[in-house]
Amino acid sequence: MERTAATLKALSDPTRLRIVSLLRHGAMCVCDLVEALQTPQSKISRHLAFLKNAGWVASERSGKWTHYSLAEEESSLHKHMLEVLKTELPLNSVCADDDQRFFLYRDAKPSHSCD
Repeated sequence: MERTAATLKALSDPTRLRIVSLLRHGAMCVCDLVEALQTPQSKISRHLAFLKNAGWVASERSGKWTHYSLAEEESSLHKHMLEVLKTELPLNSVCADDDQRFFLYRDAKPSHSCD
């Protein structure tokens, strides 16, 4: 029961939902999320840690960078919730704006940054 509560609690914050929405596009570093969400790095890092502890996000070190991605589904609840989120979040205007900012930033950033 505690694990289920922690899984659902992680999705109770709008910033964390926006992060999950962006990560459906693939692995990203904190700087990608900062640009797309127009949110300070410290806040993004705090929310990523919360999502990671709840099993929603995985991280992988690559040189001096850490790339974050959606974690593999641990439970049927997690799997079903992720399917719903991947379908519903892009329909939200805030998430759609985040997507647009991310794609503009990604297309303009130097290829060597965060890689």
